[in-house]
Amino acid sequence: MAATWIKPLHVSKGKSLMQTIAERVGYAKNPEKTQGGLLVTGYACDPRTADEEFVLSKREYEYLTGRNNGRKNVIAYHIRQSFKPDETDAETANAIGHALAMSFTKGKHAFIVATHTDKKHIHNHIILNSTAISCDKKFNNFKQSGRAVRRISDLLCIQYGLSIIENPKPSKGCNYSGVKEPSWQDRLRVKIDEVLPSCTSFEDFIAATVTAGYTVNTQRKYITFLAPGQKKPTRLDTLKGDYTEAAIRERIAEGNIISSGGTCSEITSQVRSENTPGLLIDIQAKIREGKGAGYEKWARMFNIRESAKTLLFLKDNGIDSYGDLLQKASVATAEFSALSERIKVLDARLKEISTLQKYIGQYGKTREIFHKYRASGWNSGFYEEHRADITLHRAAKKYFDGLGLKKFPKMADLKQEYAALAAEKKKLYSGYRAKKETLREFAAAKANCAKLLGVRNDGQERGGTQKTAR
Repeated sequence: MAATWIKPLHVSKGKSLMQTIAERVGYAKNPEKTQGGLLVTGYACDPRTADEEFVLSKREYEYLTGRNNGRKNVIAYHIRQSFKPDETDAETANAIGHALAMSFTKGKHAFIVATHTDKKHIHNHIILNSTAISCDKKFNNFKQSGRAVRRISDLLCIQYGLSIIENPKPSKGCNYSGVKEPSWQDRLRVKIDEVLPSCTSFEDFIAATVTAGYTVNTQRKYITFLAPGQKKPTRLDTLKGDYTEAAIRERIAEGNIISSGGTCSEITSQVRSENTPGLLIDIQAKIREGKGAGYEKWARMFNIRESAKTLLFLKDNGIDSYGDLLQKASVATAEFSALSERIKVLDARLKEISTLQKYIGQYGKTREIFHKYRASGWNSGFYEEHRADITLHRAAKKYFDGLGLKKFPKMADLKQEYAALAAEKKKLYSGYRAKKETLREFAAAKANCAKLLGVRNDGQERGGTQKTAR
């Protein structure tokens, strides 16, 4: 019985943007509540460095748009999703939370999902970045967003066979009314995920769905499925994603039964392996907890995959030691900061030139009217007749006086300077995203190396000597 709410987050009083985000993300990721961090997953960010990545995206947003609402700015959104005690397990809850966040953000915003098990009822804390992954937009917290979150959550719970609150009471930030039943397409997706693990061929899959009660027509151009009580059949190709004929055949051939509606342990594994460089897993600890051979196999593959990613990154960047990694990461950070500052300077000058051009044109167009006004002895009737032009002329004059200009620069010179600066900005910005991605890779590599090599933050091996990363 999932209960859900959403809350916008602002910069806390007396704290910086970085401190506020780190505090909220840190609370969600609390290892004492998330089984040592195993129940923390992410999308479009590394959960270990999510706070830094969120702040980095906001800086880029300011550079791109010039917008900053200060203390009124919504920096992130916090979604809390609780489940009825003893009705679901932690991995299932985490998978549902991930699916909820993906559906609600449409995959346009980075987020982390942290599942807490410290209370009798398992619950998720979802922190989503208000700034889009593209860094040129922010999330629009529409009027009924709380209700939308609840409806998505209820639909997912129905699909997973969990109970829901039939008549929820309105709460702060939420405005619920009713629950939407899953569509025939949603039900077919769930059924596909149920039968697919036991299928070794596409023909087995068709037979399994028929056994499950579906009427399947394979004679038409598009395969259709008709469930008991359904009036109009569902075409397989309309499901898209992991549920088209080609996708299902591929999943059967590769033994890959992971999907947005698959079994929860499989979904959680996919989220961790594909979206999160993640904390390397302590296999032996998990075996002692009774996870079994299947978990051991998955954990070993996860560690091997993550170790390989880190090793390739180190080789590609010519890094031989952890100290070298720290030094090159520092250089990359300095280069990115310098690039960001230069773009900021260019933006300021481009804006200044644009404003100057506007006022020069405004001054020239209204100069004759103002001269006539002065020649009239500041006649009030003339002023009322030409109020708009006189006001514009005075505004331009005030702007020039503020700059201390005695002589206007030539418009041709301004246009030439603007074109040159705009070209420089375009050239610099072509490498901006690449440098940002490099910073993210360095952060992930440092975290993985620290875990793999057992080094401290100062680059020394826990025994005291410097560790190489070969």
